[in-house]
Amino acid sequence: MTAFAHHFAYEFKTGLRNPTLMLMNYLFPLAFYAMMGLVMIEINPLFTDTIVPAMAVFVAMVSTVLGLPGPLVESREAGIYRSYKVNGVPALSILSIPALSTIFHVLIVTAIIIVTASPFFGGVLPESWGGFAGVTLVIVFAMGALGLLISVVAGGSRSTVLFSQLIFLPSTLISGLTMPLEALPASVRPVSALLPATHAMQAYQGLAYGREALIDPWASVAILGAGGLLALGLAIYLFNWDSRNDARRGRPLLALLAIVPYVAGVFLMG
Repeated sequence: MTAFAHHFAYEFKTGLRNPTLMLMNYLFPLAFYAMMGLVMIEINPLFTDTIVPAMAVFVAMVSTVLGLPGPLVESREAGIYRSYKVNGVPALSILSIPALSTIFHVLIVTAIIIVTASPFFGGVLPESWGGFAGVTLVIVFAMGALGLLISVVAGGSRSTVLFSQLIFLPSTLISGLTMPLEALPASVRPVSALLPATHAMQAYQGLAYGREALIDPWASVAILGAGGLLALGLAIYLFNWDSRNDARRGRPLLALLAIVPYVAGVFLMG
């Protein structure tokens, strides 16, 4: 337990000292939040209704889907995990500790957004703080597990960026972060249901703000939870200690099983 705590403390401090991680965990999300508060609200005053949940989801995506996989892949390519294996460090610790430290950074930035959104930008705060907290925890778990899965199946730094952007870019456009899901063409909405960010926004809308959602908010929470558990289980199963080791327990294509809960969500889109 002491070793786990020391490892976690080291990873958490690394997220503050490493320039790249500091950028992904704090500077980029907060700069984007400030830009959206200053510019987007001028273009669309109704954005004040969703700035808090939208930016909370954005922060979670940037830190976990974009920021989390890179250092893990780089460590594997550098052979660092070989020494971990020799010293008896379990694969679960190698994956869970960076994810937990990243999640803590996400929660800190989310708290900053909650405190500043209303006085600075007129953002609407949640009606149910319990609902907001519960949905936030499910979201960071689901996206953190997805970031771990990307780090495990990516063959190198280039493929890491590709896999991350396949999730991040569509999420910023069609998940309800920057424009209401209702404003999207009917043909696009089922595709948006494949994205964790869509279910995150629907869960926030229904459970934290008491608003009508296109997908049952409890179903969205269940999909995010199932997707997170599946992604985490696949990440542990497919984990490879060394990029030079071709012997692994399963093929990377098995990672596609992680989208099964989200495929089910397509049929729930109202």
